[in-house]
Amino acid sequence: MRQKLAGQPFQVLQALLERPQEIVTREELRQRLWPDNTFVDYELALKKAVNRLREVLGDSAESPHFIETIPRRGYRFIGTIVPPSAPAESGEQSDGVGVRLLWKFAASLALACAVALLLWLNTDKLRTRIFAKSSSIDIHSVAVLPFKNLSKDVEQEYFVDGMTDELITDLAKIGELRVISRTSVTPYKGVGKPLGVIARELNVDAIVEGTVLRSGNRVRVTAQLVRASPERHLWADSYQGDLADVLSLQDRVARSIAREIRVTLTPEEQARLTNLRPTDPEAYDAYVRGRHYATQITPDGFEKAIVNFGRAIELQPRYAQAYADLAETYCWAAAMQSIPAQEGLLKARQAAMKALEMDDSLSQAHSSLAWVKYAYEWNFPEAEREFHRALELNPGASWALLWHGMYLGQANRIEESLAEMKKVRQVDPLSPAANALALVPELNGRNYDATIEGGQKVLEMDRANGLARWLLTTAYEWKGDFSKAIDLEEETAVLYGENKEEAAQRFSRLRRAYETLGPKGYWRMNLDQQQTVWKTNPGDPYAHAVLYARTGDMQNAFVWLEKAYQARSQELIFGLRTDPAFDHFRSDPKYTGLLRRIGFPL
Repeated sequence: MRQKLAGQPFQVLQALLERPQEIVTREELRQRLWPDNTFVDYELALKKAVNRLREVLGDSAESPHFIETIPRRGYRFIGTIVPPSAPAESGEQSDGVGVRLLWKFAASLALACAVALLLWLNTDKLRTRIFAKSSSIDIHSVAVLPFKNLSKDVEQEYFVDGMTDELITDLAKIGELRVISRTSVTPYKGVGKPLGVIARELNVDAIVEGTVLRSGNRVRVTAQLVRASPERHLWADSYQGDLADVLSLQDRVARSIAREIRVTLTPEEQARLTNLRPTDPEAYDAYVRGRHYATQITPDGFEKAIVNFGRAIELQPRYAQAYADLAETYCWAAAMQSIPAQEGLLKARQAAMKALEMDDSLSQAHSSLAWVKYAYEWNFPEAEREFHRALELNPGASWALLWHGMYLGQANRIEESLAEMKKVRQVDPLSPAANALALVPELNGRNYDATIEGGQKVLEMDRANGLARWLLTTAYEWKGDFSKAIDLEEETAVLYGENKEEAAQRFSRLRRAYETLGPKGYWRMNLDQQQTVWKTNPGDPYAHAVLYARTGDMQNAFVWLEKAYQARSQELIFGLRTDPAFDHFRSDPKYTGLLRRIGFPL
């Protein structure tokens, strides 16, 4: 059926098609449609014109395919324009979402004045030409490979990596899509592997790759989507704009990919992928540098990340995302004992609260606040609510999934924790840190063989990974395989810089104690050696309690558990309910009383 489009609706369409994928503001449309001396209710007239245009296109404001409303700003044409002469792909079929467009203008123009321009539109065919789609594709998972830096300036690598990271974060907000985390795609930077091989290794349906060119305060991004099996190019586009609008540019790329793979976005997901906040270019520079350092998960990286996030906030005081990243960095630094736990978690709380005051939709801020509620405030119901909110906002956030999985595993909710850790491995299969910590429910569930197997796989990825080495040593100890625990501890000590002869001497005493007195001798010698260390470095009181419990000294174990409680030890929260050292104490009123005071459910 042909429908007639003329006057203001046509002028709106013309204005949007002149700048596809860009926001055309209400003010720009007002100036174009109504001269300054025109007296009219612009808002109402513009709304009627857009509604008429959508009626002709068969579009809707709630689920747009062509005309997207940008709240308080204007409108954007979000279809892909294909010239009428372009041949269709063989086998391409209409699918009800995008149908072939046949655009015909029937118009007459007078040189003195263009009075009217009439366009007859075939609605069904219009939709496909504007919103051209390939035949049915089945994509539920993607990996965004590190974008290439087209600038000759190697200093821009951090900026390009930041663009990749932001796109991954945006796509991970889509509940129907599994998106591989940055830490698992980074190893493919510059390796030149075939895309099909990478897709198989990461177990994804499609690959996104692209380039970034930054020149001063201008940015140009190209991206393409490639299906893995059979390998087929599905979509490509380029985007450019000012650095101040870089976040909006990134969101446009994410929305384009979502449309191409036919993911149905909820209204909440659409809102989260519409970022209209301008960014100070210098502040954004500092922010992406902070992200670069934070992902290193090292004491030096944490320190540099905190400095750069602080600089971003100084330049743009209402930079909510910078506050959210700062909160997450403090949580990691506290958990990895790079800074005192109390100090780090207090600062994390302050930063997370500040971020949420400005933008309550930041998943990262909610997950950081959840960890603070758990490890610092001991407010477990609130912690759980914050974890759920974080994952509601960003279902594919690997760190939020990981922290929630650890929270569940340390609470001895093993099956729930295993389910979360399965998701972690799906979105972050190549991250040593994520794969190591994903073993927490296996260890706490006392599945020692699975813990050992998983820890050894992590060491194949990263031989020096401290988390995997700690988990392996603990699994050997809890299993009762003390000889292997000693061998691994000695190897780790030398790997981390201890003199080989001194390490051999120290661990020979531990071996003799175990060979002579068995497990009690092992734990007694461990306690003796640690007491020497504690004279200069007291450490966490919970560690004292564990060793006293292992040697059967209940009196001193409870003394140090009380000290851990008074110090609000995060190690106490992490281990008290699952460590086998306390198995013989669990019916003791002092133990159950401590659980009650902490607030653990009994």
